Amino acid sequence: MDREAAERIGAATERDPESATALSGFDERAADAAERNEPEDDDDDFWEEDY
Repeated sequence: MDREAAERIGAATERDPESATALSGFDERAADAAERNEPEDDDDDFWEEDY
């Protein structure tokens, strides 16, 4: 799941808070999945070392 898909799901649950998606908490699980799937932003510069 990517961030855009999670945002669409979140927006849909805001439009209809009584929907099955909203009541099941799927929007929160989608946001969590999108966060897990985002690449980590490392400040190590491991690949950019000068030799």
